[in-house]
Amino acid sequence: MKTKFAALLLVLITTLTLHAQQAAETNAVENVDAKQFNELLQKKDGILIDLRTPGEIEKGYIAGSRMIDYTDKNYEQEFAKLDKNKTTYVYCAGGGRSADAAQYLKSHGFKKVVNLTKGFNDWKKAGLPVEVKK
Repeated sequence: MKTKFAALLLVLITTLTLHAQQAAETNAVENVDAKQFNELLQKKDGILIDLRTPGEIEKGYIAGSRMIDYTDKNYEQEFAKLDKNKTTYVYCAGGGRSADAAQYLKSHGFKKVVNLTKGFNDWKKAGLPVEVKK
């Protein structure tokens, strides 16, 4: 009897642990470097968000980006317009704002969020293509 109870308890604990791990992975932001970010963007399966200020964007941006200034008071309203079911790719200059924004998006029901961990600076350093407004 004790052996059956111990076995049942072990199965229950294992099942709950696996479920918790799967839930954590589902809720996690995917943090990637510039090369991985570029590879993921090639899938063209989501929306790319540049979180920098207009002054920063003047120096260049990743092609196809939608600009949402994360320092602007209306950023939450802009996020609310996005499709939560599409993969959302975010970047800023150095990775700080995008890490914060990525967590915000996940906590507001966005299914998959990918963050460029070292930001646009890393993108440029990697020699990846940069667009400049003319």
